[in-house]
Amino acid sequence: MRNVEKSFPEGNGRQFVLRRISLDVASGDFVTIMGPSGAGKSTLLAVLGMLDGDWTGEFRLLEHAVHKMKHKDRIALGKQYVGFVFQQYHLIDDLTVAENLAMPLSYRDVKADDREAAVADTLDRFGMVAKKNLYPRQLSGGQQQLVAVARAVIHRPALLLADEPTGNLHSTQGKDIMGLFRELNAAGTTIVQVTHSEDNAKYGKRVIQLRDGWIVD
Repeated sequence: MRNVEKSFPEGNGRQFVLRRISLDVASGDFVTIMGPSGAGKSTLLAVLGMLDGDWTGEFRLLEHAVHKMKHKDRIALGKQYVGFVFQQYHLIDDLTVAENLAMPLSYRDVKADDREAAVADTLDRFGMVAKKNLYPRQLSGGQQQLVAVARAVIHRPALLLADEPTGNLHSTQGKDIMGLFRELNAAGTTIVQVTHSEDNAKYGKRVIQLRDGWIVD
């Protein structure tokens, strides 16, 4: 990213949410974004994940110039390279664990046989084979977040973005999820997480501090 800014009209001027963000994230990095509420952390994550296209500046993901792309092309790029983990899990209540895992693959036109194989492999990798036919409401918070992480990485994204991924979990469950992030990073997944937790930040390789939309450290 180079000089990325996001703002909204306010009165006769503009209210800035992000100011002159210049940031390099290398392949295999594990970056933590920290700062007080309202600092712009989740907004920055949304721009990185191509969920938000209303900003100025330059942003390149791998060899792609995101700032020059049309909306539909940017969305397609995000689906190809980015996985998201949210604090609220965002599982689909009426789908089983296995069906929730299959959803991202169906968006990518993966053939049914290949989807089934990928789901089976992921269930085994995350130790959830026995829970594949359960619904989210039948799982604990930690188990639901585990499914959410598995769903985010089932298509092997180059970049995993996590927004307060342990915010709704008790400490033991939170440590399990962060340990899993460390394993995914060691296997080559690039991770950018937003958190208020100093303990969670220790799992990463470096910390970026945001305040009032500016990178201050």
